[in-house]
Amino acid sequence: MSEVAVSPVPMPAKRRGAQLFMLALAVAIVMGAYANVGLAIDGRIPAGMLTYGLGLGGLMLAAYLVLAKFAPWADPLILPLVTLINGLGLVMIYRLESGGMPLASATNQIMWTAVGVVMFTVTLIVLRDHRTLQRLTYTAGAVGMVLLALPAVLPGSISEVQGAKIWIRFGDFASIQPGEFAKLLLVVFFAGYLVAKRDVLALAGRRLLFIDLPRARDLGPVLATWVLSLLVLVFEKDLGTSLLLFGTFVAMLYIATQRTSWVLIGVLLFVGGAYLAGLAFDHVGARFDAWLDPSNPVYFGNDPVCQTDPPGDAMCGKSYQIMQALYGFGAGAIMGTGLAQGNPDEIPLSFSDFIFAATGEELGLTGLMALLMIYALLVERGLRTAIAARDPFSKLLAGGLSFILAWQVFIIVGGVTNLIPLTGLVTPFMSQGGSALLANWILIALLVRMSDAARRPPPQAIQNEGMTQVFQR
Repeated sequence: MSEVAVSPVPMPAKRRGAQLFMLALAVAIVMGAYANVGLAIDGRIPAGMLTYGLGLGGLMLAAYLVLAKFAPWADPLILPLVTLINGLGLVMIYRLESGGMPLASATNQIMWTAVGVVMFTVTLIVLRDHRTLQRLTYTAGAVGMVLLALPAVLPGSISEVQGAKIWIRFGDFASIQPGEFAKLLLVVFFAGYLVAKRDVLALAGRRLLFIDLPRARDLGPVLATWVLSLLVLVFEKDLGTSLLLFGTFVAMLYIATQRTSWVLIGVLLFVGGAYLAGLAFDHVGARFDAWLDPSNPVYFGNDPVCQTDPPGDAMCGKSYQIMQALYGFGAGAIMGTGLAQGNPDEIPLSFSDFIFAATGEELGLTGLMALLMIYALLVERGLRTAIAARDPFSKLLAGGLSFILAWQVFIIVGGVTNLIPLTGLVTPFMSQGGSALLANWILIALLVRMSDAARRPPPQAIQNEGMTQVFQR
């Protein structure tokens, strides 16, 4: 019997060229925005534009070459879209730094971007088959739980920042937010667990009106995740991670079972739990009070009772950040004030938690809608990967990672626009900081790996004898 040599089908040259062109276009848009900032500030092109341009372009070219080598059939839009968002974040941070915003540092952020691209590269090279993650389901869950709970058990001196215990600080020079990496591990755990249990969880119990409720004995997983999310909310004072964690599990549970009842149960559980936590714990209740009435003089901090030392009300200033963000949105209106022509430095943490508000002031509603469309397109490519995946684990993992990206954008945008209570999450790829940026680049690498597997044609087999080409089915 003749031997058969198997080789992958090469990616069409046109597809490679289109991807490289889109990547170059993304870098060009970022550099145009960078030049605009310099011209608006002092009437000339920034002195460091060439350095930043070559740095960003070189990083993304390296990412493209790795992707072309190790995941040639991956969705060609994912990397250019991420490059554009990450680059616009760098521009806004540079603008805030140039405007005298303390702690804003575009140089640090491009260094973190470089580390993120390295993590992207390592993930693609090491993880040749994402399905191997299914064998690590419970290991990923255990490690994710440890990372999520670690800040809560550490002393506040090294884990607490602005009331939330979500950090691990190493002296005055470095810090890490372990929850950002925990969310990836927990999505892997959710995907592996739900693949194994989806048939049981899909069974219907009693019917209530038009909804088939799950059996009472099957409520264990969602109740356990609900309790975990409440523990994060209460002990780490982190509404964002709590909402992100529970929402992602419920969404993946719906993807696995196709039962709307799980979504309704999840919503009721979280709203009820948050309400009870608000009644029982002052720091949770204060967050909701400031959300419901942000213009209250006490909550804003301009009431005379707040000018005493110490302030005469514990709620003093709780809504100051959100009100400054809303003022910024109002100043930006439809078209924005223009890059470097607004006052986003008046918004606290405008380089981090509130970078979306700073962008809204200077690019206006038009710019924000364009930015949200870029995020939506990135999520759509991830969901398309989930649909095209050839095995249940890949479908759930790609769907979960895509949802966690979309859900995070919704939570932060909803928070800074006062649609929902303000959380401690950051805008993916835009906000300054290392932990979130690294975790999100790893997330993109996982999506790219699954996209490559889903879009790759069947391998082409070439018979040595007769050189007759056949296709494996």
